Amino acid sequence: MSALPRAQNERILPRGALFGAGAVVATTMILVCAARLGGYQPDRPAPSAVVSQADLRFVDRADGAVLVYAAADGRLVDTLAPGTNGFVRGVLRGLALARTEEHLGSGPPFRLTRWADGRLSLEDPATGREVELDAFGMTNARAFAHILLADSAHEELRP
Repeated sequence: MSALPRAQNERILPRGALFGAGAVVATTMILVCAARLGGYQPDRPAPSAVVSQADLRFVDRADGAVLVYAAADGRLVDTLAPGTNGFVRGVLRGLALARTEEHLGSGPPFRLTRWADGRLSLEDPATGREVELDAFGMTNARAFAHILLADSAHEELRP
């Protein structure tokens, strides 16, 4: 014996609505699979020209600071104070982990690039990995933009 009244045993959604929702989900999945198999890559931005670029080495100092050096001439570009720039440190740790997994040393520089469309990216030419920094928000991207500006300022000051 069921103690529930007949109205509570009935379906809340009509069967047609459930089949319609299922059809929308299935169609979406088929279209996404077809697009991916056809070569569509939404995670790759359209090609853009390079506005500024710097090959940089990042070195941890014993007191927790991170020293940023220009790879071309070894000059100090910037110093990230201990306990600051958590986003920069996190991105660098991730790229360093990839180098460790591929048994690469810390020698090759990273490439920081400002693109004509306003994007900012950090690439590790040694592993082929690239991080689109703007994907993490403008505040985080500005931390790397500051480093690129510091490098540009040093370039302009040179005779």
